[in-house]
Order: sequence, then C-alpha cells, then structure tokens
Amino acid sequence: MTRRIVRTISQLGALLLVVLLFVFVVDTRYRLLPQSIHTANFLHHPGLVITDVTLTTCSSINPLSSCRLDPSLWHRIEKDLYLHSGWVSSAYLHVQRKKEEELTDEDKVVLDLRVGRLDPGVGEKGQQQERWESRPGNIWLLRSNKRKDSDSDRAVTAVDVLFGVDAVDPRPAWSVTQTPLLLDATSRLQAARISIRHGALKPDKKSVIPRIRKDGKFKILQLSDLHLSTGTGACRDAIDAKGDIKGSCEADPRTLDFVGRILDEEAPDLVVLGGDQVNGDTAPDAQSAIFKFADLLVSRSIPYAAIFGNHDDEGPKASRLSREAQMSLLSTMPFSLSRPGPDNVDGVGNYYVEVLAQAPSQNAAITLYFLDTHSYSPDEATYRGYDWVKPNQIQWFTETAQSLKAQHAKYTHIHLDMAFIHIPLPEFTKEGNLLAGGEFREPSTAPGFNSGLYQALKEQGVVSVGCGHDHVNDFCALTRQSSDAAKSENLGPWMCYAGGSGFGGYAGWGGFHRRVRVWDVDMNSGRIVTWKRVECCGDDLKKRVGELLIVDGGRVVVPPEST
Repeated sequence: MTRRIVRTISQLGALLLVVLLFVFVVDTRYRLLPQSIHTANFLHHPGLVITDVTLTTCSSINPLSSCRLDPSLWHRIEKDLYLHSGWVSSAYLHVQRKKEEELTDEDKVVLDLRVGRLDPGVGEKGQQQERWESRPGNIWLLRSNKRKDSDSDRAVTAVDVLFGVDAVDPRPAWSVTQTPLLLDATSRLQAARISIRHGALKPDKKSVIPRIRKDGKFKILQLSDLHLSTGTGACRDAIDAKGDIKGSCEADPRTLDFVGRILDEEAPDLVVLGGDQVNGDTAPDAQSAIFKFADLLVSRSIPYAAIFGNHDDEGPKASRLSREAQMSLLSTMPFSLSRPGPDNVDGVGNYYVEVLAQAPSQNAAITLYFLDTHSYSPDEATYRGYDWVKPNQIQWFTETAQSLKAQHAKYTHIHLDMAFIHIPLPEFTKEGNLLAGGEFREPSTAPGFNSGLYQALKEQGVVSVGCGHDHVNDFCALTRQSSDAAKSENLGPWMCYAGGSGFGGYAGWGGFHRRVRVWDVDMNSGRIVTWKRVECCGDDLKKRVGELLIVDGGRVVVPPEST
C-alpha cells in the first residue's frame, strides 16, 4: 500500500513537471523580455492601428492558469499590472492591431479608451450619446467601423502601461488615462495606468543641436542622483531649515518641484543627467520613473544627455529594465542627446556631444564627453566597492579626442573639453588636492583600482570632470602636478561633485540640503564658472552657493584665495 502511494505521488510529480515545462515553453515562445519592450515591441511599429484592447488575469501559483491569449490575434504588453507583487494574481493588457492597408469595412478601429465604472457614453440626463464597449478592468473602448477613421488623428495607434498616481507620458501625441485600471489592488504596489497614442507616428524631429547663445554663453545644469521611484516614493533624510531630519514626505514630487524651479530660474541650455536617475529598488517600472524627469525637460524644450549610475538598473529581476533598454528608450525621446555608444566598448553610454559655436558657424566650441562608470566591483576580493572605467573605454575616449582635434582647430576661439561620469575617480580625493567651492562630508567611494582615466583626460586637455554618487559631497578638487601652482599647464582637470538632487536617496549629513550644479561657460573669454543651487532655505534658495572660477582663457586656474 505504501509503495502504491509513493508510486502515485511520483507519477503526479512527473505529470506536474511536464505541465510546468509545457507552460514555460508556450509562455516563453511568444514572450518579449521587459528590456526589449522599447526596441522590439509592436507598440512602436509605424502604420498600425489598434482594433481592440482587453485585459486578462491569471493565477500566479496555478501552472494551468495563463495570462496568454492567442498570439496570432493578440499582442501582450509585457508588464504585469501588479508589478509582480500579487501573491496569487497576475494581469496583462492585450491589444489587437492591423496595418491600415489590411483593414476591411467590417473592422473596427479604436478611437478612444477610458477607464471608469460608468459608461462614458451616457450623458448627464441618461441619454446614450456615444456607444462605448466594455472590457475587463473597467476599460471602455470607443470603436468605429469606418475605415476612414484609421488614418485620422482620432485613431489609437499605440498603447502602453505606466504606473503611479504621478505617471506622465512626455512622448508626442501620448496621453495617460486619468483613472487607473480598477483591479483588486490589495497587493499591488502602484496603480497601473494606460497610455495611448492618437494618430500616425510622426516623423522624428530634426536632431537637437546644442549651440552657443548669441551672447557667447552656454549654461549646463548637472542633475545627479535623482533616485526617482515608480510612484511618488518616500523621502530619505528630509531635513528642515535648521538641518534637523524631520517628518516624512513624498520624495518624487518634492524632487521634481525643486528641479523644475531651478530649471525655470537658471534657464540652462543643456541638462546633464549624471546617473542614478532611477532608484532601482523602488522603481519596478523604470520607464515610469524615466518619463517623470523627461517630462520636466521635454515640456521646457531643454536638450539633455544622460549617463547611468549603479542604481539605475537595479531592482526585482522580473521587472528590471536593463541599461541597454533604458538608453534605447532615452535615445528616442524628444530633446534627448543620449546615446548608447559603440558596441565594442564596455558599458552603455560612452559618447560625446558637440556644442556648436554661434550661428551660422558649424564648428564645435565645446565637446562634452560621457563615460559609463558601471556599478559594483567585478573583483570584490581584491578591489572592494565599485567598478572602474575599462581600458577600451579609455582607448575610445583618447582616439575620439585625438580624431576631433583637427576639426576643433577650425574654431577661431578657444575650444573647451569637459567630461561627466557617475562614480568619482580615485584622484577626486587624492592626498594634497586643493579643495574649493564646497565641502567634503563623506568618504569617497571611488573604485579601488585606478584604470588611468584621469591621466587620459589630462593628456587630451579636458578642463573639468563632473561626477555624482557620493550624495553629500559637493566640492571641487584640483590635483597639482607641479609644486608651482601658477603653472596652469600642469594643472587639471578640475574634479567637481554635483551633490545629490533627489529625496529618494540618502542625504542630510552635516545639514546637507539637496542641490544641483551649474556650469556657466563663457566662450568669449574661454571661462568656466561653476556653482550650486540648493533646495532650502531662506536666502540660499536664490543665491549661488560655492561659486568658483575654474577655467579662464581656456586654462585651468587656481582660485586667487588658494594661491
């Protein structure tokens, strides 16, 4: 009897294993991995219109329950509407789509989509004004079988899913539904919202070309360590005007309000996003976090360039968005200058941006280099802490800088080279450095291995390098190569921390208020002046903090009080 029970249990176990393997094969056969949603997803294929939308739910623990519909008819948006937080449930949005030329007179085209408990087509007096169709999750569709509507601005041509009460979509012609999907939200982290695009995919705008203003000036605002979440997030180390850590707050609204105010007051010509824009552990949907900072910049028509930090691609494996996918998304956004960089170079985001001289010149006045400093040490036993810039990155930078010199020589004024990274170089806190314009509040977390990027930057004439990562450090440092400080040709580049900008990351040490760094470049005299703007308090809201002249006549200079 005992043997029979054991044999029966073994047979059931084998059957269950076969079922699990079958479900896995079927499920993964058509699956688009999360990191591919912005490069291979149907959402961005031109010439398609949406003909239907529905929602499916399934059990997370029942191997026979699947959130799949017939893949020959339906395309699933690869985002679990519960953000993989449901104990027993998962849910996915599906759409049907067709090429415009394949539509028949019988096909219906989605003209609008709304979420709510009440029929949007019923007027205040109960009259049926428009015929809306109900779908699961309290989705309502307005569809038309008029083929002419397919190529009008009314037709819905793409669908996406974002999360959080603060979800925004900065992409042209996209809009987010005001009401979230009405699901059983007992275990869901953030409300899921549908975003739709009306009309045909418009041709890409002309490339954004940053240019020196007519007055010969160019201003860069460096934002580092925004640490944005999916949803509003929770503040860390929020301090009051006296420097005391007090109370709680929603991190992202406070961060974005601060940054938005500074953008309006400083009116930068370019924004550098210096890494850790996304707080991976609290951003199971990185796209929703990215769209929040992008919306600040797109709505103000400000060009921006991004690099990554060690937190951008962290978080739950099931919903993590890789650096490659994030850069793919960023590089398609309006006003973005962000690029992935060469495939044969380590990291994602090794690229440069040329700032042209005043119109009508086509010569570059400033070259900005961006390098990926990766994440954590690949050899923790020998070099604890963080990773370092790799030899082939340094080679790429050196060869690129040298190849551009002939073209830069055509500029009749002084050409300037600047660089931006996330994790500081070992030289940032080298013994004997001259420190100015800020404070050294926390130990540097520079990598234990020095791969030589600083020396390469110096040899190629880069005059400044900005970093983030250590949130409460905001000083600039200069490593002297000569005992004679007056010989500026032996100095530099200046190394400047940006200071943490976001309330989702740690801060508060030593009365530290969130801040941003401004780089003000005057090409008339080859001069760079840098300062910070802080989030709080009193007169500091308006004033320049730690203002410092670091370059004059195209050469690195020592502040007069330090000579």
